[in-house]
Amino acid sequence: MTKGTITTRSIAEIDLIVGENIRKFRQARRVTQVELAAVIEVSFQQLQKYESGKNRTSAGKLYLISQFLDVPIAQFFTR
Repeated sequence: MTKGTITTRSIAEIDLIVGENIRKFRQARRVTQVELAAVIEVSFQQLQKYESGKNRTSAGKLYLISQFLDVPIAQFFTR
């Protein structure tokens, strides 16, 4: 969809992109799901759901992930 000059994506597509990027940046820094889950205070199963796009990552959790992995938040939304 386009609205003016802004291209919009479906929320489900954005959730998938964010999740894929969480996994990509986590793996690039050699951090396990268990380690990252502990830092953001969720179970590793919940982190798996974030990474698969099954569950939406809250702004607060995304901020913590961003800080821990040293990745600007905007990077999580890029393909």
